Amino acid sequence: MTERIAAPTIMLQGTASDVGKSLLTAALCAILTADGWRVAPFKSQNMSLNAYVTWDGKEIGRAQEMQAEACGILATTDMNPILLKPKADMVSQVIVHGRPLGDYEARAYREDLLPQAGQIVREALGRLRAQYDVVVLEGAGSPAEINLKDRDIVNMRMAGWADAPVLLVADIDRGGVFASIVGTLELLEPHERERVAGFIINKFRGDVSLLQPGLDWLEARTGKPVLGVVPYLDGLALEAEDSLSLDTALRDAAKSEQRERGEPGERLEIAVIRLPRLSNFTDIDPLAAEPDVQLRYVEATSTLGMPDAVVLPGSKNTMADLAWLRDTGLADQLCRYAERGGRVLGICGGYEMMGATLRDPEHTESYVTEQMGLAWFPFETNFAADKRTIRVSGEAWLPGLEGVCEIEGYEIHTGQIEMPPGVMRPFLVRDSRTLEAPLLPEGAASADGRIWGTFIHGILHNDGLRRAWLNTMRSERGLPPQAAGFAFGER
Repeated sequence: MTERIAAPTIMLQGTASDVGKSLLTAALCAILTADGWRVAPFKSQNMSLNAYVTWDGKEIGRAQEMQAEACGILATTDMNPILLKPKADMVSQVIVHGRPLGDYEARAYREDLLPQAGQIVREALGRLRAQYDVVVLEGAGSPAEINLKDRDIVNMRMAGWADAPVLLVADIDRGGVFASIVGTLELLEPHERERVAGFIINKFRGDVSLLQPGLDWLEARTGKPVLGVVPYLDGLALEAEDSLSLDTALRDAAKSEQRERGEPGERLEIAVIRLPRLSNFTDIDPLAAEPDVQLRYVEATSTLGMPDAVVLPGSKNTMADLAWLRDTGLADQLCRYAERGGRVLGICGGYEMMGATLRDPEHTESYVTEQMGLAWFPFETNFAADKRTIRVSGEAWLPGLEGVCEIEGYEIHTGQIEMPPGVMRPFLVRDSRTLEAPLLPEGAASADGRIWGTFIHGILHNDGLRRAWLNTMRSERGLPPQAAGFAFGER
């Protein structure tokens, strides 16, 4: 039997963070897959609070799941063997092959773990190269970060281990594109510079013929080709990787408010509390895509107002973000909003804040041992060392909604709820892998359904439930209901 030759690789690196590496990696995965190749994505180390739970209950970066979907395959931890989830200044939770290894300060991670990490990521890549025809690698940040190069496991050293040609991506929308490309090349070692096969200029607006003199100069200056100029693509509704991408998305949304999204008086106004340690903000993406919703993020009491609904999203440090809510005055304002009949949805960390008490005796999340919650529900949350990561499916029957909605999503949390009798539980769910298992109650809801919470990330990705919830607000405003206009997952 002939031994299989390791699959070839290609790698996308960037001149900076948020230049579009994740999206272009997904695009290249989709193109190669459409051409008939069996393709897999790979990012050795990802720093992101937008996590995803794989089919077997493991945690990876959300971007790698999106890229796997572009390949038409299920995501696995080999596609993102190391995930760093920042939880405080200079401290991150380190996830190795989908399971928490522990919390590490930046220096301790760099000195104690990175020497071992190289072997972990090489083995993961090796398994992918044995299974697929092509592996498309994504770098992180920039390969020219001089202070990090001696322990690099995600950019040029990774490209060397994979023997991958590198496409260098630059973002022209932020300005200085030629300087960023030439400057990056100048800071690379000669052997690293040789590995760069060409450039991709991303997010271009306007007439590309006007850019041609610059492209000619760049090719003459570097001796390397410009392989493509990718136009700025607005309204893609693809899930972002981290909070830097969120900032970009919010700026784009502000610029595009002139787009036709229904009459202003017919739009539902939904406010999202932008917590300092906001995680899994992709939970909100389906609302941003709804044509009858005007979405805005709130960080101060002066901007909350009286929207149709408020979303308390997930948090990597629920105790610290709850303290921030109180320090800013938003906690009191939210309670007054709820008392006046406002609607509030809490997801994961936001759901935990809705309870009576939060306890962290082992300081799993923070240095605070106990804190009072917003007390909308009588449950208690206890944080434990074990993390629950699971994909779930089931049904929802929120008060005020007509009928039962089928749902699916995933949970990522260390908080364990102690729910007293008598609280309305609006969801029945089970592990998606064991459909024969009994459905168990999940979440909490007020009697009128105006306040509800859940651990389920992706709850608003369920089109029927999302539209039914929005239609209750439309009815209250005297507006006619709308049918589910699109399937968010198919956009």
